[in-house]
Amino acid sequence: MSGDDPGEPGGSERAAWPTDELESFELELYGEGPERRYRRMRPEVEAMPWDDFDASLYDEDVRIAARSAWTRAAFQEHRTAAATLVSLRALVEARAPVDLIGVATRFPQDELVHVELCARMAGVLGGGTEILHRPQELIRDPVSSLSPLMRAADIVVRLYCVGEAVSIPLLRGAWHAAKHPLPKAILGTIVRDEAAHGTFGFWFLDWALPRLGPGERAELAISAERAIAPIRSLWREIANGAAPQPDSEAHPLGWMRTDTYLETAHAAMQNHVLGPLRARSIPVRWL
Repeated sequence: MSGDDPGEPGGSERAAWPTDELESFELELYGEGPERRYRRMRPEVEAMPWDDFDASLYDEDVRIAARSAWTRAAFQEHRTAAATLVSLRALVEARAPVDLIGVATRFPQDELVHVELCARMAGVLGGGTEILHRPQELIRDPVSSLSPLMRAADIVVRLYCVGEAVSIPLLRGAWHAAKHPLPKAILGTIVRDEAAHGTFGFWFLDWALPRLGPGERAELAISAERAIAPIRSLWREIANGAAPQPDSEAHPLGWMRTDTYLETAHAAMQNHVLGPLRARSIPVRWL
């Protein structure tokens, strides 16, 4: 959610391209047998206290902002699902250890569960808001001219060592601050899943880095910086454009005050991204 960055953003809420080249971000369930099997695989979705949430308790402007925020979260998780699938192919092509790849096979399913959770939360608030995007530009693929190992390392660093790693403390902070049982349960599920995502990237690096030279580690630092740049820009926008918000169970940005969010975000970047990468001789800069 908050910090995921599968690559340069591939979608936006209107404006980036002519509307005749964009598609609306919409979701559906097939139903019947596939849905029954999916529910058996991930029963926690239906177990959420969906019926306990009364959107009418909140002012209209709060509901609209929250609908937009949860829709954006669903779209971000959708993008991350695509990125995890690209990373799986790269891991297989790089002949990464079978157990590492096996752990990562769970991640696309996690992300799709998060997509549904966020979309349904927008639904109980009154429905999702419109997001227009180019499906073929959801994520930035690794450069094809790189070796298989470097292609895998590139996307693992961007997706897991930056995006997922920085998001975990933010999600955990939102979960602790959430008051209503429904968003708290949703965030709790996402936090539990993302914890494994955040550690995976560094497991991979501990296997891959002995096979890479100083020049390749420098290239991975550039990959990390490319993923960090839009996250840092977002934080600047929040710092410059949003007054501190009171804690609230309906806060559309994740149930933390703005100043608390930014403090948590910067600590997460230092402790969960920059520090671990630099400790592995990947000289990433905080630009």
